[in-house]
Amino acid sequence: MISSVVIVGGGTAGWMTATYLKAAFGDRIQVTLVESEQVTRIGVGEATFSTVRHFFDFLGLDEADWLPKCAGGYKLGIRFQNWSKPGEHFYHPFERLRVVDGFSLADWWLELGDRSQPFDRQCFITTALCDAKRSPRMLGGSLFASGLDGSLGRSTLQEQRDQFPYAYHFDADAVAQYLAEYGVKRGVRHVVDDVLAVEQDERGWIDHVRTRGHGDLRGDLFIDCTGFRGMLINQTLGVEFESFADVLPNNRAVALRVPREEATEMDPYTSATAMSSGWMWTIPLFRRNGTGYVYSDEYISADEAEAELRAAVGPGAEDAEANHIRMRIGRNKQGWSGNCVAIGLAYAFVEPLESTGIFFIQYAIEQLVRHFPDENWDPQLRLDYNERMHRVVEGVREFLVLHYKAARREDTPYWKEAKARKAPDSLLQRLEMASSHLLDDETIFPFYHGFENYSWNAMNLGLGIIPPTSRPAIRHIAPDNAKREFARLKAEADELVAALPSCYEYLASIND
Repeated sequence: MISSVVIVGGGTAGWMTATYLKAAFGDRIQVTLVESEQVTRIGVGEATFSTVRHFFDFLGLDEADWLPKCAGGYKLGIRFQNWSKPGEHFYHPFERLRVVDGFSLADWWLELGDRSQPFDRQCFITTALCDAKRSPRMLGGSLFASGLDGSLGRSTLQEQRDQFPYAYHFDADAVAQYLAEYGVKRGVRHVVDDVLAVEQDERGWIDHVRTRGHGDLRGDLFIDCTGFRGMLINQTLGVEFESFADVLPNNRAVALRVPREEATEMDPYTSATAMSSGWMWTIPLFRRNGTGYVYSDEYISADEAEAELRAAVGPGAEDAEANHIRMRIGRNKQGWSGNCVAIGLAYAFVEPLESTGIFFIQYAIEQLVRHFPDENWDPQLRLDYNERMHRVVEGVREFLVLHYKAARREDTPYWKEAKARKAPDSLLQRLEMASSHLLDDETIFPFYHGFENYSWNAMNLGLGIIPPTSRPAIRHIAPDNAKREFARLKAEADELVAALPSCYEYLASIND
């Protein structure tokens, strides 16, 4: 049997992996995590998918306990600012479109909606909550969508049946520290030491890692959580990395942590604001904002990007220390090679747009548990794992390329090239289809990748790929039910805006 796992590298990826394996297998698996004090964490990755709740529920962690300890905030969606032209914005929310007589409200909007007003304001409740900066929870803790509240227990991403209405913003370093304390209490061996060498056996598999102060750490299965370095998967095993620079050229970021000590309000969403040579994230935490500029150094220098970011952030950015990051965009050709699995940045990263970094970590951990080997090392388990990880990354890559391909900005060399740059043939076919009618489950990327058809349609419609008419079939259906649903949605949104506390007010109540 496989009885011992050695994780090299801490941070969010390492500690999410260690704690999940302990929760899944208990004392039947010995888990050792070794991390160096000399390695600087990237310290971003502060926004998540709504599906991250499966992870915390699997560990038995209550939001009201861990969220305040991690400077946490709520994320109801992403606000895309200036992607079409200055001053315009739209939301990609965590909300499925309602269906009336077999067609989504977005389909009905094409027939009945006010085209002078953004579709997201007419088809989603969440947009009203975002504009009003509302918390998804009432004072006292109840969720506005009460039927979706409560723990999911030991469920996984692909078991999700309902769309949960929010995700989280949090301090990634604080989450790693919280999970480290949780993991150590439950039997994870935590070794703080420098890894000097990675030694292989006669098969070329990893035999042990040699540390400065703790000698050799041996295990059956090794997990590489060393970030972009890929110490085990790339440097030792020589697995080839496949770059996505041809379709996603952003390779640098500069990040600032901006205090917000006196603020009495905060946004319940991530902002993605188009800049001259990329885009800027704004992630509101309880006492500060995380901001950063994701860009391609082909179009702008690091100093120029930092200056543009500080100017965009305005007051509060003057004294903030800049963290410049080189990003490796793409994935390894195998996430699992021999007895080594790469998780997090060591395996893949498809730039920060849409907050997929922690999602990739969570999905990889769940698939590792599902495909966990025994002493026979069945190669089919490894092949199946690699194929699933390949598909999830490819789906996200295609979805992110859509953002740039469909964006209507053409005012700088960067944005002009974004329109002209090559794209996967499958995406071009989907975009051509989307100009005629909305996409559905059969016409988006066909394998699980975390995004549903409402996400694809929200981005297409928000960026300006709008079919000229509704599907012809709708014109043969009486519109009364759809009109009533539009009215009901607006009434529900107005009631919730009036009843819910502000995001800051609720978070302040659980941070006391």
